[in-house]
Amino acid sequence: MSKLRSLFTPLLLLLVLLSPALSFADDNTAAAAQQEDAAPKVNPSVELPKMQKILDKLKGQVSGDTNESQLNQLNEMALELSGNAETLSQALIPQGQQLDAQLAVLGPAPKPDSGVKETPEVTRKRASLESQKSKLDDQIKQADGIKNGALVLSSQIVNLRRDQLKSQLALNSGSILGPRFWAPMVSRQDLDGEKISDFIAELQDTAALSWEPGWRFGTIAWLIAAMLVMTLGRRYSEEFLAWVSINKLPEGRLRRSFLAAAIALTTLAAVVLTFNFISLAFTRRDEVSTDVQDFVERLVQLSVYCGLIAGLGRAFLSTRRPSWRLPSISNEVAQALKPFPPITAALVFIFQTAESFNYSVGTSLNTTIFANGLTALLIGSTGLAISMRTNRVRRRMVQEGNAPEARPTIVGLVQLALTITALAILISLIIGYVTLARFLSYEVIWCGILFGSFYFLSHLVNDGCESLFSTNNATGKRLQTSLNIDERHLQQAATLLGAICKTVLIGFVALALLNGTFASSTPIELIQKVIEFWGGKGLESLNIVPAHMVNAILCLVVGIYVLRSVRRWLDKDFLPKTTMDVGMRVSLVTLFSNIGYVLIILLTLSIMGLQWNKLAWIVSALSVGIGFGLQEIVKNFISGLILLTERPVKVGDLVTISGIEGDIRRINVRATEIQLSDKSTVIVPNSQFISQNVRNATMGNAQGVVTILLTFPLDIDPVRVREILLEVYEENERILDTPEPSVSFKDLTSAGIVLSVTGNVAGQRQISSAKSDLLFDILTRLRKEGIMLSTPQTMIIERRAVPAAAHDEGEPLP
Repeated sequence: MSKLRSLFTPLLLLLVLLSPALSFADDNTAAAAQQEDAAPKVNPSVELPKMQKILDKLKGQVSGDTNESQLNQLNEMALELSGNAETLSQALIPQGQQLDAQLAVLGPAPKPDSGVKETPEVTRKRASLESQKSKLDDQIKQADGIKNGALVLSSQIVNLRRDQLKSQLALNSGSILGPRFWAPMVSRQDLDGEKISDFIAELQDTAALSWEPGWRFGTIAWLIAAMLVMTLGRRYSEEFLAWVSINKLPEGRLRRSFLAAAIALTTLAAVVLTFNFISLAFTRRDEVSTDVQDFVERLVQLSVYCGLIAGLGRAFLSTRRPSWRLPSISNEVAQALKPFPPITAALVFIFQTAESFNYSVGTSLNTTIFANGLTALLIGSTGLAISMRTNRVRRRMVQEGNAPEARPTIVGLVQLALTITALAILISLIIGYVTLARFLSYEVIWCGILFGSFYFLSHLVNDGCESLFSTNNATGKRLQTSLNIDERHLQQAATLLGAICKTVLIGFVALALLNGTFASSTPIELIQKVIEFWGGKGLESLNIVPAHMVNAILCLVVGIYVLRSVRRWLDKDFLPKTTMDVGMRVSLVTLFSNIGYVLIILLTLSIMGLQWNKLAWIVSALSVGIGFGLQEIVKNFISGLILLTERPVKVGDLVTISGIEGDIRRINVRATEIQLSDKSTVIVPNSQFISQNVRNATMGNAQGVVTILLTFPLDIDPVRVREILLEVYEENERILDTPEPSVSFKDLTSAGIVLSVTGNVAGQRQISSAKSDLLFDILTRLRKEGIMLSTPQTMIIERRAVPAAAHDEGEPLP
């Protein structure tokens, strides 16, 4: 209980501190909502000149400012102005449509020679509406012009920032081996010394304010809270989450990934809370100067990155619980790398603090370059030391006979990239490109933070989804029981959900890599950029809004589900109760499905915001490909629609086409499936049913005709044979009485008499079996009566061999 009490005391203290801020935020939100409800309607005549002035002012500031942070703010203001102009333009379009409708009601002005005279009131009303319409069109054009101008300005700012970064990276400020680089340590400029002394005096005054009699107890309390959170709070929080992982989570990989994420998060929370408590200890008074408050706020933001570096490093190595280590790292390598995460976090904090100090003081360029170069030197040396120490430990393990762990290819690539980047940093410092070295140093840290976070979160998401939908756990069993679905469907759902979550994480990492770098974007700013990107900000020129794309995907999924449900209802419930035959029902269901899919795709594209008039050039470019490459597909598709509408053949018909005879089982969009007598299936393109001769044996429910040709010798009694054949046909139960069977004299040849016996059966599919039975019966009856069928006569000419002696005596050859 004492451990839990010590664990939750700082957390309760944090909640108490945050509750006034939360209530204040709720009050501000409610007040903002009330102000929004009471906001007056926007007047374009007033807002458009303001927007134009703002655009002109932004252009003037961009042409004069060269600061990176100022250019970033101006870019955001330009994008915001573009969005406001777009909103105003869209708001004016319904007003223009209303004016068009009113003008349509009044109609055009009558011609002078038409003899129609309208009242002055109608003429005056039409003129007023036309004036309003002309003014509104001008306002819409002006709003579009402001929007386009703001977008062009934003692109120009981006290019300017890119050129500025290139020029800074290409600036040679002197090698770190030269005296110019180390000059700020030996001889400080008087102006820098005065600025630094003044700011240090402000910091001392801030500390003195926090130690005054009325505030001393609070300062001590906040410092003690910071110390407790950093030591006991972090330790017991981690132990508590480890206990939850072991005792509450199901067995499997989820325990390891959850514990790794818990180690990273507890370290991050401890570091951030510690810096916040220290900040409150010294800067909670109103008398603190603005420069000091800004400096401390930057340090608090910096604590987030330092906490991530330390937390991800501890979770990655997991030296306290080697058996729970998530990546495949040997214990020797993990112990050798244990000091580097806190060292890296400390170096980042120290030198970022120095940079923040220089920014707050406004030191000279030489002092700033010295701090940047020293930062890059230590970070590059640390990265190179990590790679070298890892290789040294692995070589030592090989020499001692202990095989090191088998590293995946990606791990080797990461280590190689770290080594190359560290060498590039050191070489850049040696040849004098300090800004480039500093940029590479912080890019390495930023990429490490992003990829490390992605590694742990992706494992946590995958393991969590598998555990959630696994039937070995209570949640999976409950889902299977409540939804009554198969286990493989749960596994598919787990895989799909894991893939979606990993895709979101990859998108977040890509957005963070493209829109931020270390010490330039906080996590809150990244989340704001994600939300803005979700609304389509930054993609105006492409007319793409991610939220609309998600809505379109949801519409596609729901539409396909509804379509399949309706199709199943038609096929199983409704159509079987009608008088339609099976072929007609299948044709209707297939036609309904094809039309439904086309409508769903069109609706999805419409929700996505796709404008068809902008795709005219794409359709023109693809027309040649459609004409040549897709002509067979289009031809078969159109033929399939014709088969479903005209129904020359339908499902269940017995057809013969190109020497293939079988039953039609399914008419698809592109081809038709024909099942042969041996149960095999032949896929026939639909166009062949339109362009070739097709024999439909069952069209119109036609009866089957069984015809057998028999050849008898010339000496038979034809009347008796006729009676026997008719008796066999009449006795067979499949032969219909109407029309009656008949025997006809087909031919008289040298081989004998050819008789044809004909009888009808109920359907075409009975011909083969009925003919087989009839042949068995006819041959049996003819044999009993002693009547034989005519056999074909063949002439055989033999040539006998003559003995040699006879040939010699002159005997004639046979």
